[in-house]
Amino acid sequence: MPSAWSATYTLSTPVPGTGHSQNESVRRASATQTLSVPDVLDRPRDKTRGAEVSHSALQFLFAEMVIYAQGRVSGISEFEQLLGSMGRQVGLRALAMQTQRAQSASNPKRPQRETRLLKTLLWVHSTLWKAVFGVQADNLERSTESDRSDEYMITTNVPLFSRGISVPKEMTQLSVEAYAAGIVEGALDGLGFHV
Repeated sequence: MPSAWSATYTLSTPVPGTGHSQNESVRRASATQTLSVPDVLDRPRDKTRGAEVSHSALQFLFAEMVIYAQGRVSGISEFEQLLGSMGRQVGLRALAMQTQRAQSASNPKRPQRETRLLKTLLWVHSTLWKAVFGVQADNLERSTESDRSDEYMITTNVPLFSRGISVPKEMTQLSVEAYAAGIVEGALDGLGFHV
């Protein structure tokens, strides 16, 4: 049964002939074909892995999120925190989707979760990053500073979100990639690693 959000599109095809002598209801019935498009909620979750969103649509949506955030904060640190909290919600949902897919693909009766930090970060670096951004992250590096030996950095050479955003001169210290950092933070928080 289709949900309340399903859509039905009607394609009209021309009726050959003169057309004026036919009954209008018969003419409509023969001239119209109905094509039903399944709702997103009705599709199986595992069949939508290859579905992609265009970069221009993503950039437009993210630009609107930045405008929304800019109107509600007073400083750069608050701005980055708000972008990070928006990304955190995406990270939690992406984690739920990826763990469900992994459990249904392997052994659904005995779900497993990695509890070691480095293996979890490697999973975020490869599997989760590819699911969210379409490509694997470029590097996973450990901090070389002695007082920050437990700090790791996931880097990418082509940042997705800052590519389409021009930052004003008075906000040069702003990093809109705080949204991507929030996605990683949400995933790690959902896995039990409180950052």
